[in-house]
Amino acid sequence: MDYTISKIVEQMPPSGIRVFFDLVLGMKDVISLGVGEPDFVSPWHIREKAIYSLEQGYTSYTSNKGTVELRKRVASFLEGRYQLSYDYNEEILITVGVSEGLDLAARAILNPGDKVLIPDPCYVSYGPVVSLASGEPVSLKTDIANGFKVTPEDIKKSYVKGTKALMLNYPCNPTGASYTKEELKALARVIQKYDLLVLSDEVYDELTYDFDHTPLASLPGMKDRVIYLNGASKAYAMTGFRIGWVCGPKKIIAAMTKIHQYTMLCASITGQMAAEEALKSGFKDVQMMKREYHRRRNYIVGALNEIGLDCHMPQGAFYVFPSIKRFKERSMDFSKNLLMKKKVALVPGVAFGPSWDTQVRISYASSYEDLKEAVARITDYLKGK
Repeated sequence: MDYTISKIVEQMPPSGIRVFFDLVLGMKDVISLGVGEPDFVSPWHIREKAIYSLEQGYTSYTSNKGTVELRKRVASFLEGRYQLSYDYNEEILITVGVSEGLDLAARAILNPGDKVLIPDPCYVSYGPVVSLASGEPVSLKTDIANGFKVTPEDIKKSYVKGTKALMLNYPCNPTGASYTKEELKALARVIQKYDLLVLSDEVYDELTYDFDHTPLASLPGMKDRVIYLNGASKAYAMTGFRIGWVCGPKKIIAAMTKIHQYTMLCASITGQMAAEEALKSGFKDVQMMKREYHRRRNYIVGALNEIGLDCHMPQGAFYVFPSIKRFKERSMDFSKNLLMKKKVALVPGVAFGPSWDTQVRISYASSYEDLKEAVARITDYLKGK
C-alpha cells in the first residue's frame, strides 16, 4: 500500500524544542531550563475545585463553545481587568489551550495563498499552523537592537500583496519582548493602514514586569480586527488543564466554533471548572508567582552577562534569549554539549528560526537554586572545565 503523506506535513520539520528534549528523557540529574512550563504547582483552591467537580459527577461534554459559566467569567474578567467588553455568547470560545485557539483561528480566516506576517524569532508552532491552514508564513525579522520588538517599519518592509494577517505574541516566547501602550498605538496605525487582521497571543499577559499589559484589542478601532487569545496555562500554572479562550468578532468566532465542533468538540469540563475558579479567585496566586519570576529574571540576566553570554532584559514571560556568538558554537552543538557534559538543558535558538543559531533560549521557570547551579555549570563549560 502506498502511504501517501500530505506534502505540507511531509515538508514540515518536527518541533525543534521536542526533538532536543527527547535527548533529555531518561537522563539523571539534569537541570532543565528548556520547556516553557511554570515550576509552580497549580494553586490548591484551583485543584480542589477540579477534584470537587469530579466528586459532584461533572464528567460530561459541555457546549462546543464552553460552559456558560466560564465564558461569563472570561467576559467579566476582561471587562474588569482591561475594560475590554465581549459578548459571552457570540464573541468568546473556550479551546483546548491557546494552541488549539491559534489553529482554529488560522483555519477560520485563511484561504489558500493568504499571507501571514510572523515575527522572527517566534514560538515554534506559528509558521506550521499557518501552513496547515494553507496560508503562507512571511517572516518579519526583529532585531536585538529593538529588544526583539516588532516596529511599524518592520511591518511596512515585510508587507507584501496578499498579506491578510499579522501574528503577534507579547510578552514573547522566546525573547520576553513586550510593548507599552504607546508602542502598540504605533503598531495599530500601520495595522489599520494595511487592513490587517491580528492573531494576538497574550497568554503571558499577567507576567509583564516593567509596565502594565495592554491588550491590542482594547485600543480604539482595533477590537474588530483582533483575534484575542489567552488562557490559564502560564499565569495560573495550569498547563496540564489545557484551557484557553479566544475572543473576537462574532463572525470569526462562529467560524472557529464550527471547526471546533468537528475536531475537539469541547474542552474538558474539569479544566473549565478549574479555570473558572482561577479567574474568580486566583489573583493573589498570580502576583506571588510573578514576584518570584521577576526576582529570577533579574538574577539570570545579570549572571549570564557576567559570564559572557550577552543577554538583553526581557520585559515579560519567563524566558531569556542570550547570544552564544562569541563562543564559536552553533546553537544545537552548544546545547547538546552542555547537556552531555554538564547536564543543563537549554533550547537551541535555531528551533525558533534559522536566523537564530547564535542564540539559546533559557527558561527561568525553575527554582532560584536550580538557576544558580545551572549558571555555575554553564560557567564551567565555557571555561572548559
